[in-house]
Amino acid sequence: EGEEGDPQDNGSRRQHHQQSPPPLPPTATGLTEQQQQQEQDERDPCRSEGELFFSLDINHLVDRALSEPVYIRNLPWRILVMLRDSSSADKTKSIGVYVQCSPESPESPRGWSVSGRATITAHHCIDPKKSFSRDVSHWFCAKENDWGYSNFLAWKDLVDPEKGFTKDGIIMLSAYVTADAPHGINWDSRRYTGYVGLKNQGATCYMNSLLQTLYCTNKLRKAVYQMPTENDDSSKSVALALQRIFNELQHNEKAVGTKKLTKAFGWDTMDIFMQHDVQELCRVLLDNMDSKMKGTVVEGTIPRLFEGKMESYVRCTNVDYESTRVETFFDLQLNIKGKKDVYESFKDYVSVELLEGDNKYDAGNHGLQEAKKGVIFLSFPPILHLQLMRFQYDPLTESNIKINDRYEFPEKLRLDDYLKEPEPTPAHYTLHAVLVHSGDNYGGHYVAYLNPKGTGNWLKFDDDVVSTCSKKDATENNFGGNDDTISIRNCTNAYMLVYIRDSCIGDVLVKVTDEDISESLTRRFAEEKRVELAKRKERSEAHLYLTVSVYTEDDFSQHQGIDLVDFDNVKRNFQVLKSYSLCQFHQFLAHEMGYPPSHIRIWPFERRKNNTTRPSYLEDRDKATSTTVYQFAMLDLRQGPWKIFVEMLPPDSDLEELPHYDFTSMALLFYKYYDPARSSMLYAGHSVESLDIRISDLYKRIREFACLNHSVPLRVYEEVKPTMLDPVNPSLTLTQLSEVRDGDIFCFQRTDLPLMKYELPSPVEYFRDIYYRIEVTFYDKSLHGHDSGVTATLNQKMNYHQMAQIVAQHLNTSPYLLQFFRPQLPHHRNFSDQPIRCSNEGNLRDFLYYRHHIDGPLVLYYQRLSIPIEEFEKKKLFKCLFVSQKLREEKEFTVYVDKNGTVKDLLLEACKEIPFSEKSSRQLRLLEVMTHRIVDIHSPERPVNELFPQKSYRIEEVRQDELHLKPNEALIPVAHFSKNPCNLFGVPFLLRIADGEHLSSVKSRIQTLLDVPEKDFDKWKFAIVQTIQPTVHLNEENDEQLFLHQFLLKTAQFPRLGSPWLGLDHFNKNPKRIRYMPERAIKIHN
Repeated sequence: EGEEGDPQDNGSRRQHHQQSPPPLPPTATGLTEQQQQQEQDERDPCRSEGELFFSLDINHLVDRALSEPVYIRNLPWRILVMLRDSSSADKTKSIGVYVQCSPESPESPRGWSVSGRATITAHHCIDPKKSFSRDVSHWFCAKENDWGYSNFLAWKDLVDPEKGFTKDGIIMLSAYVTADAPHGINWDSRRYTGYVGLKNQGATCYMNSLLQTLYCTNKLRKAVYQMPTENDDSSKSVALALQRIFNELQHNEKAVGTKKLTKAFGWDTMDIFMQHDVQELCRVLLDNMDSKMKGTVVEGTIPRLFEGKMESYVRCTNVDYESTRVETFFDLQLNIKGKKDVYESFKDYVSVELLEGDNKYDAGNHGLQEAKKGVIFLSFPPILHLQLMRFQYDPLTESNIKINDRYEFPEKLRLDDYLKEPEPTPAHYTLHAVLVHSGDNYGGHYVAYLNPKGTGNWLKFDDDVVSTCSKKDATENNFGGNDDTISIRNCTNAYMLVYIRDSCIGDVLVKVTDEDISESLTRRFAEEKRVELAKRKERSEAHLYLTVSVYTEDDFSQHQGIDLVDFDNVKRNFQVLKSYSLCQFHQFLAHEMGYPPSHIRIWPFERRKNNTTRPSYLEDRDKATSTTVYQFAMLDLRQGPWKIFVEMLPPDSDLEELPHYDFTSMALLFYKYYDPARSSMLYAGHSVESLDIRISDLYKRIREFACLNHSVPLRVYEEVKPTMLDPVNPSLTLTQLSEVRDGDIFCFQRTDLPLMKYELPSPVEYFRDIYYRIEVTFYDKSLHGHDSGVTATLNQKMNYHQMAQIVAQHLNTSPYLLQFFRPQLPHHRNFSDQPIRCSNEGNLRDFLYYRHHIDGPLVLYYQRLSIPIEEFEKKKLFKCLFVSQKLREEKEFTVYVDKNGTVKDLLLEACKEIPFSEKSSRQLRLLEVMTHRIVDIHSPERPVNELFPQKSYRIEEVRQDELHLKPNEALIPVAHFSKNPCNLFGVPFLLRIADGEHLSSVKSRIQTLLDVPEKDFDKWKFAIVQTIQPTVHLNEENDEQLFLHQFLLKTAQFPRLGSPWLGLDHFNKNPKRIRYMPERAIKIHN
């Protein structure tokens, strides 16, 4: 016989176009309601299951045959039968039977897929019990659109009358198909179910499942709509984001995105691509909503819906004493290990624990007493959240594992037996939601099965796809345990259950209408949608437009540097159709700026060969109606938006239009006035002049621009390029000046001032200072990239001390208490250990451009010092961790030691940082610890130059009994491990032992030192661990002796690098959970 999963060869498949389901005859009168419902289901092409029948005449079977299609999930399903010859020597014939799903049509996408399960049956003609059936399960897709068995039934059995599979050569085949909703195809969730799904951002299926559950909790949804959010920031308000999600789920026709919600949570990319626990998110989200509802009309909604009460008690059995405490809960965590169903978990939850023997209860004046400890429920909430504890810690693997055992949960739940006293209404519940997890501890997929109206009509919410499903799919199929047809553990099972109290179901599932959404909220969402559609349209049509940056004289007046404007800081952009002619563009710009077309003139900025950018004449104005604006701007667009200067007729002008301009005999000139007293360069104005005018004739206009007396003497310079300002001879004409062009700039200053008393007496010095001026951002090295930085304007020729002085003023500290560092690479915010010495004779340019020429953001790093930099540079820095006599990591600090000092000097400096107790020995030692094991003890006489500052060292107190070792004693290293010496953990320590000391004595002192309870310490094992030999535990029954030579020690010696060590083998009570990605707790930051 064939095997499941033997797909028909792709090369011989026939592809069929998708067809509409054939019409069925109307329902006959006299049918029962159940029969009418069944016939209605058969008419529904979107149903989740259905049966295919195929009556086949085998005498006419040549190669293959296909049944008529039956529509399930709006896809055509068929039975495919093929005549097969066995590849074996006997050439045994058989028929292959497959289930085929083939929705291909010219309009169908190639990426479709659907999960389907089917039972294929060859019916017995006389006795149905003798029918032959086989099961298949498959993800059907375009490449594998059929699945079944190539040797379903042997031909000899098929034609044998005694087998009873054929009658008159006719065989009846059927396939009962159950399918999930398809993916990658046009599945209309709203049309088929009345609900829409949520898009998955990466690993947010757990969040989508919870949001759909909360959305279908109608009472909560109505309360969310009533939260006041009129003044909330749309990018940070969680309440507004939830209102938006719920509103879109209520009204959208397609799946809803959740990016705005996660942005409101304050989540980053790592949060979005890290799968979290759905119950943890539920708790955090409900807490956040509860806090946001306080002080509003819906205050207290969360407790009223989800809060229950329980009483914890301890009741003494021999005396009249009882201690009780009432606690509230919003969800219950049920232990499922070894439990059959929810009822057994509740019995376990309220089970009584006996406190007796060593575990007696301290009853105050009654002393230690035998007692009973437990909890009992006082009240259950209207909505009961049950988390099934499928993830538990496994001490054998030292990691969390998922428990996939079968665990049943009823559709109707009765909890009266677990109440201390009966409530006014019975604690009877109806199952509302089942949140299902598929996968293991390291990841998987969440879906939600919801009974949204409490009527038993279940829906499956799988991210963006919502589909109908049977009650069995929602409940029994998610109990877990072994698969019915496959002998493997099923990893798909329920993880969280939501029940609604029967007495409250009408209130909790109250109908939500558009009237429950305020008009202001509706208007706000409508406006957001309008803006989004406009932006989407703008993006889709962006290729039709070019960006034009417009600059006016108002922008020039704010500029203090080279040229006329800083293009990076001043932007007024317009989106202009590329197809506009220059004339149309001129009219468009005039309209946008509120001027008549005759009152403005366009001057494109031109990049000159001397690295200046100036307004220039727009050539080919005669082609203004025939040439597009894109053709004019094409060359400049390589430098970003097309930049233009718009000359405008002043509002107070008497002219009707801008004066005529003749580019052959005129030039557009700009003027700047330099004030040495303020070291400022001010924009004065512009004019269009004849090329025959003398420079001296411009003085009158220049004085008017600067509001100077007509007799004030002036000196004029031409701003040629950033590092060149040429004095201008006033007797020359513009024509006599070399290469006068449109956009040339003349700078002028008064000469009747005592210029030499100013720091920058002329425009020449001013522009030189501007040229070397840079902005440098300084980041605190100790904050590891989490510092916003301090930006200072500096001169590249500054020396170290000038730079330090300015930075210290920004940081409000002394320049002598700062140390500066170069970055590792240009443009990277990665600090390095390359300090800039305070005695460096270079300038700021040398510090920044140490090995690279940098054109991007300029960055240096600093760290604050506690001692002056001159003294600090003579010392060596060590990071140390202080461990007290109780073996607790108390304090982390930095020690500065003279480079020529010793370990003893380091320990003396450390004494200043350590708070010694009264009984302290005040003696310290320096240890080197690596992966929870002591690898070296540094002698006090060791020079610190032999130590590495990059390492972290441990400083600890020498215990009193270790101050004076006897001739037969030494210190041995001790470390904790679990099962394998490679699995080290905890704080290692040194222990004094005598040569030949018995293990029982050593154990007693270790127990006292570590303060370990007797019942725990009895489980510990001991071993002498050596690197090159297998670990063998010490024989505690014989009370072995420990000798110093076993640790490669002589008497009164310290252990050396690589020495054997005493291992304490016991269970690690604080293990780190192993995950593929670093674990982060769920936080909602807003």
